[in-house]
Amino acid sequence: MISVGVDVSKGKSTVCFVKPYGEILISPYEVQHCENELSQLVEQIHKLNDEVRVVMESTGAYHFPILAFLKEHGVYVCVVNAYLMKKYSTVAIRKGKTDPLDSIKIANYGIDYWYRLVDFKPAEEIYQQLKDLNRQYLTYLSMRVKAKQAMTNLIDRTMPGIKTVLWNRSDVPEKDKLCDFLREYWHYDNITKMSEDRFVSHYNRWAKKKGYRASTQKAKVIYAMALDGIPTMSSKTSSTKMLVLESVRVLQMIDTTLAAILAQMRGLASELKEYETVMAMPGVGNILGPRIIAEIGDVRRFHSASALVAYAGLDAPPYQSGTFTGTNRHISKRGSSTLRKTGYEIIRFVKCSKPTTDTAVYDYLLKKEAEGKPPRVAKIAALNKFLRIYYARVKELYC
Repeated sequence: MISVGVDVSKGKSTVCFVKPYGEILISPYEVQHCENELSQLVEQIHKLNDEVRVVMESTGAYHFPILAFLKEHGVYVCVVNAYLMKKYSTVAIRKGKTDPLDSIKIANYGIDYWYRLVDFKPAEEIYQQLKDLNRQYLTYLSMRVKAKQAMTNLIDRTMPGIKTVLWNRSDVPEKDKLCDFLREYWHYDNITKMSEDRFVSHYNRWAKKKGYRASTQKAKVIYAMALDGIPTMSSKTSSTKMLVLESVRVLQMIDTTLAAILAQMRGLASELKEYETVMAMPGVGNILGPRIIAEIGDVRRFHSASALVAYAGLDAPPYQSGTFTGTNRHISKRGSSTLRKTGYEIIRFVKCSKPTTDTAVYDYLLKKEAEGKPPRVAKIAALNKFLRIYYARVKELYC
């Protein structure tokens, strides 16, 4: 048996060939992530008259080129969780950290855990696309939070209080009443320079043009706020208008991107067998449905519902020593934090919607709350229940 340890970095990797008992067959050397050098590595692996297994850490997106190339050429590759490798490498008393040393440690891990190594199997294309889309969706969602905060800070200085009157939650990015209003007026001075009757008339014409409901009463409220408000950014400076309008433009661009990503996710998810089943579950809507499918992926890769729960980091490992057995245990959080957050949002909607059909998760949530569990603990317990039901229903479709 020969273990090939691969320490991956951006654009290149350090490779080391190790035999049992720590014998270094080929000393560590660098391989660039290009077809020529990776082809030489594959040829070198195939020339060895022994069983060869390549071991590498999961390092974000850096390991994808070498992983895809090796699998394409029929090489056995095991991708190890970085946390497991870190725990393994901390056994030594003297700690050195170089790429050659790391490649040797990774190769030795392959020898020590030879019979526990699992050959990497790429996910189906549709599941991988959904996961990539969801990760980008979360990235743009965090950008949206920052963009909204920036816009809020600006309008608190130009039109304080206006957000409480015009804030809306439209799912259509092109139709946001507050953003459209800011693009039209952008500062209280643009309102107060008109008489009340003129502003009311102007506001109602603007509302009808943009497809909103005209309201004389709301227009008068806005005019009164403009008279009483104290803007702290002057409308006479050229930067004020530019900053407000740019904050609106950026926010609406991000909203448009989020809507496009979600539409693509819905289209892909609808091609899967489990789509209708998952969408029928309580708490799952047009946004969270494709996202939960994207994060869980193909349930057939989990040997049981408990494995799915552990993948989400919701399992509570036992703690026992001698005559002591721990009972106040916490979830491990050794899993996908994105899946936990998405699932937690689903349970929140289950709690708010109070479903009358398919109430297993909702009843379990109420049961835990009745037992005196804190709200978050009860929701996590309900999420555990939800994932087990999800696994059973979706797995049944593929049996």
